[in-house]
Amino acid sequence: MTAVVFIHGTGVREPGFSALAGRFSAGVTALRDGLRVVPYYWGGEHGATLAAGGASLPPATGTSRGPAAPDADDDTALWAALYVDPYAELALAAAGSAPAAELPPGSPPPDQRIRARLAALAAEGDAPAADLGPGLARAATDLAAHPLLGAAAAALHPDGLPGLVARSLTAQVIAGALDSDAPLVPVGATRDAVTDRLARALGAPAPGTERGVRSLALRVAGSAASRAVVRRRRALTEAAHPAAGDVLRYLSRGEAVRAGLRTLLAGLPPPVAIVAHSLGGIIALDTLILTPLPQVRLLVTAGSQGPFLYESGSLPSLEHPAPLPAHFPDWLNLYDPRDLLGYLGGDLFPGRVTDIAVDSRQPFPAAHSAYWTDPAVYRHIVDRLP
Repeated sequence: MTAVVFIHGTGVREPGFSALAGRFSAGVTALRDGLRVVPYYWGGEHGATLAAGGASLPPATGTSRGPAAPDADDDTALWAALYVDPYAELALAAAGSAPAAELPPGSPPPDQRIRARLAALAAEGDAPAADLGPGLARAATDLAAHPLLGAAAAALHPDGLPGLVARSLTAQVIAGALDSDAPLVPVGATRDAVTDRLARALGAPAPGTERGVRSLALRVAGSAASRAVVRRRRALTEAAHPAAGDVLRYLSRGEAVRAGLRTLLAGLPPPVAIVAHSLGGIIALDTLILTPLPQVRLLVTAGSQGPFLYESGSLPSLEHPAPLPAHFPDWLNLYDPRDLLGYLGGDLFPGRVTDIAVDSRQPFPAAHSAYWTDPAVYRHIVDRLP
């Protein structure tokens, strides 16, 4: 009788593990009779916990111990929205503009002056925003030609437009740095000082006098939601920390969970297959590399980061380019191309790993948890079982 050891991934705790293990057992036994499914639940004993009840968590902002005031949260929410879409305020302003009216003869379009100032700013290169990093000249050039600028200029008081445009420029430069994984991102005080300088260069009368859609942008940016998230940080952390904490705990103190798996395997007669998800695959991979376990004939990983950790020099048991040891069993690695936590092992271990793609048709992160409801996953597993 083949024994199939099922190992869960990060963040799984009871009663969720029993439901997951039951679903896995039903999936494999429906395709092959006579299997013995043996769950390995490591999360309860070896998973991460907040041992001191969350004493490491900062207090919510706006309390006596916190440095930020509610309006600081508003400001942070606005910038968070602009980093995602630097034209967000511009679009809001344009949406509020009245239908275009015919201008009197000889009247300049309302956006003519701001476009000219953007062109002059672009001619100065990146120097006016050097504290933020490169990209100002390109951002100013692109914004000067943007079709929404005309409608926004028509909708806003002239004093409000330069500040809005300056924020858009600043957001574009910082968003570019974030996209390129720049090692340095300016603090808010530097960001605001540069934005004020840009606003004055674009014709703002003085810092703080702008008018327009700022309050509307704050509402759309979700300032209330942002403050609620900060105030609920303890609950959110307690709900989310097992997943991240499990990974960190394993990488720093993983021997105990490997020892538990070795003990479980030692009591099973051959042939044995291990099916492991996510971090469970790393646990199984390390255990099988470090310890010859001849009763284990097959390792199946799904959504595993093991190959990535190996290539990046972070896998505890083996460092690139060392090969898998001769005693390591056959390895079937299932991955969903939409699962950003699933990696390939075939090119890293030629002839030792079979990578097979599955498609849950779910976006990430749902794709990372959808393996065990995919009939194709069970077919691939059962086809390879000893």
